[in-house]
Amino acid sequence: MASQHHDHTVGHEDGQHHEGMSKGKIWRVFFYLLALTALEFFIALVLVHGGVISKGLGVNIVYIVLTLFKAYYIVAYFMHLKFETFGFIMSVTIVFLFIIYFIALMLTEGTYMKGHFNPFPFWPNN
Repeated sequence: MASQHHDHTVGHEDGQHHEGMSKGKIWRVFFYLLALTALEFFIALVLVHGGVISKGLGVNIVYIVLTLFKAYYIVAYFMHLKFETFGFIMSVTIVFLFIIYFIALMLTEGTYMKGHFNPFPFWPNN
């Protein structure tokens, strides 16, 4: 019995966390995330605050896209979702999309209720 346990633990002593993940890949993903964050700060502090570009829909879309790239790298590599089976990835993705859809619906309904239902006329909607 003890030899079976020893044989099972021998494979975990080499220092690798998961298939395909090495220290080099972890550092590479870290530097990708660092570069994306530095780009976001550059846009916010130099371009927008400096007056080179103005705030608006375009800047917001760029921030959303950069944030989605960062979220992908975090979920795929640091949470090891990239190394899971296709079925598990799809089940997590479908649930995530459903939650986003639910949030969008609640925001839409809340905006409608705020504009069309005012039970306290002394507190105007702003």
